[in-house]
Amino acid sequence: MASDSTSPSTVTDAAPSHDHSKASAALIVGALGVVFGDIGTSPLYALRETFLHDTSLAPTPDHVLGVLSTLFWAVTLTVTIKYVTLIMRADNKGEGGVLALATLATRGLNGSRPRVRRAITLLAIVGLALFYGDAMITPAISVTSAVEGLSAITPAFTPFVMPLALLILVGLFVLQARGTADVGRLFGPVILVWFLVLAVLGVWQIAKNPTVLAAVNPLYAIELIGDQGLSILWAFGAIVLVVTGSEALYADMGHFGRKPIQVAWLSIVMPGLLLNYFGQGAMIINDPAVVRQVFFELVPQDYVIALVGLSTLATIIASQAVISGVFSLTRQAIQLGYLPRMAIHHTSETAIGQIYMPRMNWLLMAGVVALVIGFGSSGALAGAYGLAVTGAMLVDAALATAVAILVWKWRWPVAALVFGLLAVPDLAFFIANALKIPDGGWLPMVVAAFIYFTITTWRRGRRLVATEISEGSLPLRQFLERMERVPDRVAGTAVFLTADATHTPAAFLHNLKHNKVLHERIIILQVETMDVPRVADANRVEVERLGKGFHTVIARYGFTEQPDVPDALRACRPHGIAYDEMETSFFLGRETLVPSQHSKLGKWRRDWFISLSHSASATKTFFRIPPNRAIELGNQIQI
Repeated sequence: MASDSTSPSTVTDAAPSHDHSKASAALIVGALGVVFGDIGTSPLYALRETFLHDTSLAPTPDHVLGVLSTLFWAVTLTVTIKYVTLIMRADNKGEGGVLALATLATRGLNGSRPRVRRAITLLAIVGLALFYGDAMITPAISVTSAVEGLSAITPAFTPFVMPLALLILVGLFVLQARGTADVGRLFGPVILVWFLVLAVLGVWQIAKNPTVLAAVNPLYAIELIGDQGLSILWAFGAIVLVVTGSEALYADMGHFGRKPIQVAWLSIVMPGLLLNYFGQGAMIINDPAVVRQVFFELVPQDYVIALVGLSTLATIIASQAVISGVFSLTRQAIQLGYLPRMAIHHTSETAIGQIYMPRMNWLLMAGVVALVIGFGSSGALAGAYGLAVTGAMLVDAALATAVAILVWKWRWPVAALVFGLLAVPDLAFFIANALKIPDGGWLPMVVAAFIYFTITTWRRGRRLVATEISEGSLPLRQFLERMERVPDRVAGTAVFLTADATHTPAAFLHNLKHNKVLHERIIILQVETMDVPRVADANRVEVERLGKGFHTVIARYGFTEQPDVPDALRACRPHGIAYDEMETSFFLGRETLVPSQHSKLGKWRRDWFISLSHSASATKTFFRIPPNRAIELGNQIQI
């Protein structure tokens, strides 16, 4: 949809051109609310943290100019050149994100080089795990930092900061089930106002000390790094906060298209952020005492409460964007087999991306609440922030290098040189944040390690289960050849879901053995997830007639789509299959996993895999099968 609205070929006269401009403007404003919420709220805490918590930097003019120069070039190299200019070219049918990037790189292998394929898959899992580690911290630090602005009005408000932050965050998670479509219409305009305010406040302070603009000269950054030596790494651990959220530009590309995000970044977001950072720097040079609440010191005392309100609204929007991103990426992970099935509720009849996942919502809320209570302030949370983000940036750089070589056909020395140089700041930031592990940096890594363990356990366990099932199954064509005497047939259609339509499903054999009847029409249905975001309706189903009333149907879905078995069967009508729900029975295999003393998974993974399997959503729910038409047949499997 986004690509159509930005295609020059669609503009044929003045009226369509006007519509095109309106559509582009709407996409740009919409992107502001969803894509840039995280990176857009960094001015609340990023610059101040550079001079606090024993970073070895003092708020002197030389240090301020050096820090501003470093963050200016960090934003330019990491966000503008690496993500906006290069990585956003690597779209998987319009979609972005670590999973889309990995599938694009894998497709470039054309089925060869299994070791490279395994390495790409491993990077995708690591990137996904790091994303979850970061997703817990973003809402906690952003909302808390905004509410802390109350302390700039009067210290008497300080005891109310944490309770108010918790109230806002809990309320945000509670409201997820209602959907965000109505509130979402306000996101873009509010964030547009936010960036305009950032720019205006920055220009106001820069006008009082324009010499601060000299910091665009990279020599100031080089001199600061040279003077500080290795101790600059402590400052890097805070400077990295200015680029946190940059991966969202690529991850959310599928919602708005590449062009609107690029235009929004270059024309609104980047100028607003940099002007505000430089304005804060100018104010610190004039009065170093303001560094602890420098953002809220940008306005006169009478206007602080208004700025706190706008900041809180902006951080709520940023948190909403992260929560929606968790839901979206989790759905992709489920479709690609990285995580067990979970309940997915669609909160909009028109927008396919508007989903709600209860389990992920409450798990994320519990983690965010624990972080706010455990750390107590945004300054303490800053110690936990950054490690997962920079790790994810390194993963993106590695996968983008693979895409450049395998898909764009760059020569490998050129790809390695370009992305290697761009990864140098990411690596420096990652090392700097590793120094913060004792101060909270361990937290996102523990979360990421747990997610990695869960994903790898699930994938290995499902492979073992699939192997166990396939070893005891009979090729479907071979079964039909051996079926000399056709059992009694009953009216209606029987649909048997299977992971492999070429083999006889265990549920079918169980039904035949115990009930000794066959339906008039037998459909062996395989739901297949493709490595593209969406599958065209014309390619949704593939039907094959096998004779004796048997058909195989392969229903294909993209990794951003929700499988719908009844809808897939309705799509079979042009192939001669008329779906009537009241005359159709769905037979589903239900595996009962029995612990084995000599499991190939090992004791810990075996027990966790069994627990994950028990918690997975029912097949009939996930595939939208009418519950009153579903019949489950059990099968014991040792694992």
